[in-house]
Amino acid sequence: MRVLRRLFQSVSFYVLLLHLGAMSLTWNLICLVLYPCLPRQRGLVIGRAAISSVYRGFWTCAQWLGVMRIDYTVLDVLSHDAGLIIAANHPSMLDALLIVARVPRGICIMRASLMRNPFLGPGARLARYIRNDSPRRMIRGCVANLKEGGQLVLFPEGTRTIRAPINRFRPGITLIAHMAQVPIQTVIIEAETPYLGKGWPIWRTPEFPMVIRARLGKRFAPEADHQGLLERIEAYFAEELR
Repeated sequence: MRVLRRLFQSVSFYVLLLHLGAMSLTWNLICLVLYPCLPRQRGLVIGRAAISSVYRGFWTCAQWLGVMRIDYTVLDVLSHDAGLIIAANHPSMLDALLIVARVPRGICIMRASLMRNPFLGPGARLARYIRNDSPRRMIRGCVANLKEGGQLVLFPEGTRTIRAPINRFRPGITLIAHMAQVPIQTVIIEAETPYLGKGWPIWRTPEFPMVIRARLGKRFAPEADHQGLLERIEAYFAEELR
């Protein structure tokens, strides 16, 4: 029975990943038509809500099939806040999907090459995700989005966690907060699975069920001393995750 259960969970999980890929591809093909037709404001609302719905459906199915145990509904309260940076640690490639699923107005910074990809970029362009090709343009885009009342999901480590409890933070997040005059809400992601962590290939089967928990941390006000604030937020994450 244990072997059969393991086989069922493995097959179910990879079918679920294929379904997520198919849904993403279908939506991006639709966005090829929608992007030039919809006004900017309506397009970003529809685009962000659609991405959030796809991700939420993925997590719901994963829990229903018994391959995951997710505790992340506490993030729902953030959807009511206008002009907010959501900063989280980055244990795996699934982290952005986890947060955006509960925060429909949240957007991310996306690699410029992916934004140009016809099978991945149209949905991100419709939702007005931020390109990372030019640091100055990226910061201006982040600040403009926040001043319009948007929400920005950032991972200050810049890449998935390599050394415990957290990588050194890269500069930028506290500068953006200062320029836009918005707070930084920390989110602590605790994953009891190494799946899709640094160096973990997507085809390698994890142990089931995968357990992931997201909880709200401290909220930091913007400061003119953005470098000092960055160091304090990094120390806060390190203490919470230790």
